[in-house]
Amino acid sequence: MSAIDSLPPLRQVIDDHGIAAKKSLGQNFLLDLNLTAKIARLAGDLSQSDVLEIGPGPGGLTRGLLAEGARKVLAIEKDSRCMPALEEISAAYPGKLQVINGDALEVDPLAHLTPPIRIAANLPYNVGTELLIRWLTPQEWPPFWSSLTLMFQKEVAERIVAQPGSKAYGRLALLAQWRTEARIVLHLPPEAFSPPPKVHSAVVHLTALPEPKYPADPKKLEQVVARAFNQRRKMLRAALKGMAPDLEDRLLAAGIQPTDRAETVSLEQFCALSRLLAQ
Repeated sequence: MSAIDSLPPLRQVIDDHGIAAKKSLGQNFLLDLNLTAKIARLAGDLSQSDVLEIGPGPGGLTRGLLAEGARKVLAIEKDSRCMPALEEISAAYPGKLQVINGDALEVDPLAHLTPPIRIAANLPYNVGTELLIRWLTPQEWPPFWSSLTLMFQKEVAERIVAQPGSKAYGRLALLAQWRTEARIVLHLPPEAFSPPPKVHSAVVHLTALPEPKYPADPKKLEQVVARAFNQRRKMLRAALKGMAPDLEDRLLAAGIQPTDRAETVSLEQFCALSRLLAQ
């Protein structure tokens, strides 16, 4: 394994600072610096962007992002044990890395970063989906970020890129694909991590579109999709009962049969229905 910078190998960093991964924090460290550099490259040209990283741990991806030329990296880490290791990286890349010991759900990245901003992270398993939904559903669009390059459990990654008719298709696919181009760009086996998780992982790259693919009111679309997929096996006329007195007529006007189930309805049809229900 070749070095990407002059800092020690990650396994040595973990041993030196006593950073054993904590299950309670959803930590699984990626130790191969060649892999972390590859993920950084998958995030695109970083030389003209600031980068937000959540849950850097001992800094494997952080080092990859900096080695690939990121203009600035803001790393938000909840685990104070990781601070000394991240400070060593900051010293090796003067003026390029800012580290905040805090909760990513509570930090405003725009107070520290200058657009254009890319987000790249091996997200902690316990907050990954919540963070993604926040990034996909801001009040204003385009969002503060231009792209997301995120590692998830393979099952979650497949839900993000799922198509109608598949078991993985649901709320996450619709929210992601409405306003971004989303694709899986890398698969990783459990043994790539320390400790190895019980599941495979995958990296998803999402590029923010200038405008949503189809017009829709964000709150109404979220409401319709949440209701539709809350009980997947129900026909839509039952799942959405009470949303309009003439619901069946509005379903038909959106090109949806009242007896259809949510998993067979396309993004375009859901957007059309949300517009009709917002009237």
